[in-house]
Amino acid sequence: MSIQSSLRSIIYQTEKLTQRLRFASQPANLPTLLGISFPKSGTHLLDQILLGFSNVAPFSKRLHSFYAEYEGESGRKRNPEQALAWLDSLRPCDIASAHLFARPEAITRVISPRFVPYFIFRDPRDVVVSHVFYITDMEARHVHHNYYQSLPDFDSRLKVSILGRPDFRPEPSRRVEFPNIAARFEPYLDWLNHPEVMAIHFEDLIHARAATLTRIMERLLVRAPLPATRQLILNSLETSINPTKSPTFRSGKTGEWKKHFTDEHKKIFKNVAGDLLVKLGYEKDGDW
Repeated sequence: MSIQSSLRSIIYQTEKLTQRLRFASQPANLPTLLGISFPKSGTHLLDQILLGFSNVAPFSKRLHSFYAEYEGESGRKRNPEQALAWLDSLRPCDIASAHLFARPEAITRVISPRFVPYFIFRDPRDVVVSHVFYITDMEARHVHHNYYQSLPDFDSRLKVSILGRPDFRPEPSRRVEFPNIAARFEPYLDWLNHPEVMAIHFEDLIHARAATLTRIMERLLVRAPLPATRQLILNSLETSINPTKSPTFRSGKTGEWKKHFTDEHKKIFKNVAGDLLVKLGYEKDGDW
């Protein structure tokens, strides 16, 4: 472990102890709050909301850690065992965040009493638009940044975000996975089949925030009753939201894909996505 990592761990544990003392009358074995997200679907927004619980209970005041199935700079895919080791490293009162595939072994851990899990996702059409802005303008270290910068315009970049780069090899001996949008979502779909995992549409946090925050609160209270009033808890969740601290929360709007999709984009999206939008509740059929 590096000096920086050691220092970060010391600070984190010190803060957890402070929280333990602050809320000494509450149980110390509250479950881990786990925010699972599909990339570009409100990860930071959900993180902020879950951290709001630290104002009313002995949860950590910052994320324990963030886990992603792919390394951002290299694009390398992590081994399934790394995800399991990460889940096993989490402790009571931690709050953690992940782009986590719904593999059977991970599901078994996440739906156990150790966790209160939430899964946030977004209209995949808005996801691919957000992906273009993020890779092109915001994350210069990303493995696909230079390629996106080399493309002539937004339309061509959007096609890549829909179709992926299935044959991308940054080195002759190494292939980096970047499949189409439906294939990228597929490893997450099984989270929707487990009622222990609360599904959250990103759009509901924009258009029906009060009701959605209430659902988030109630999901925890079923498992861990807190002495604070419901109104105080809701206020804590609401005031924890700060879009200026979210690097990918550009406009707080939904349906932005309508401004960017041409008829060609619609066609290729429908070809690769199949019934994905129907499964996620964004369309009733393919006629959009």
